[in-house]
Amino acid sequence: MSFTTDPRPGPADCMTMTEVRQGVDALDRLLVSVLAERQRYMDAAARIKQDRAAVRDDARIEDVVAKVRAAARAAGLSEEIAEPVWRILIERCIAHEFGVWDALRQTAS
Repeated sequence: MSFTTDPRPGPADCMTMTEVRQGVDALDRLLVSVLAERQRYMDAAARIKQDRAAVRDDARIEDVVAKVRAAARAAGLSEEIAEPVWRILIERCIAHEFGVWDALRQTAS
């Protein structure tokens, strides 16, 4: 999928590796932007959660992974790519949220 304002070629339109790399590089920049927004939601969660034990929620992790697997199937993304990527993303986000949670409470003390 390519956005109308996005200059990257669609995968089916690529005729050279330069075009493929151009598309991948553009998508990487987009992914970084989206992941930065996701991180800001983790910052908000750290601010909102009153109990440090609430930062890690195993039921929520499995819910997110199930939703990601379904979205991957619908989008034509291999679940074998999506699930491990999201599990790592979730773990790193939890670690980030713990750090933010702790920092917010230390400065408030």
